[in-house]
Amino acid sequence: MTLIGGGAVGAQDLYDALALAPICVAADSGADVAVQAGIDLAAVIGDMDSIAPATRAQIPDSKFHKIPEQMSTDFDKALRNIAAPCIIGVGFSGKRVDHQLGVLHTLVMRPEAACIILGADDIIFLCPRMFTLPLEPGTRVSLFPLGAVMGRSQGLEWPIEGLEFAPWGASGTSNRATGDLHLEMDDPFMLCILPRRFLGAVTERLAGMPAPARWPARAEQYKDPPQS
Repeated sequence: MTLIGGGAVGAQDLYDALALAPICVAADSGADVAVQAGIDLAAVIGDMDSIAPATRAQIPDSKFHKIPEQMSTDFDKALRNIAAPCIIGVGFSGKRVDHQLGVLHTLVMRPEAACIILGADDIIFLCPRMFTLPLEPGTRVSLFPLGAVMGRSQGLEWPIEGLEFAPWGASGTSNRATGDLHLEMDDPFMLCILPRRFLGAVTERLAGMPAPARWPARAEQYKDPPQS
């Protein structure tokens, strides 16, 4: 499924995402982007505080799913209400830094959702417990922790085993593949950043993973905000 946000959307972004995930949902003002591009939306999810009135008038009321609480972002509202093997997020980077940081935070808060953020040059996703991907030697592989996490690797020029990753400690920026990549993570806190050309391969890999390959939501740690 393609999820459209109100951030920067390049000319090729929607084409690349919809070619892999043709069902499209918008997060609030992402509907403006979809309508302007002539894309049929299956749903619009969010608090509806930023969608343009002219856009609302072009979408049937039945497709709006308003969640009025203000304790979470529209991206989070969408992720926790979409059931799909893999979600490609378009328009969630490139404009406001605070919004982009919020998106990355949500990826870690929703480890049960397989979601890839499509950027101008890169893709970003939460690394599953075990992840393999064919890569050419020299491919840039960046690992960025949003929590304390350790792991193991095969196919990286600088192996990660034994490193204590954390936002306040080690990170894995600009590592390089020596061949096929294999990663194992002990906790769901590691973001993986790869060149954009691997969007199709990563989508296929994440969509084909059985649920146990990712971390289920842990109720005691990840609680939905109160609905109002």
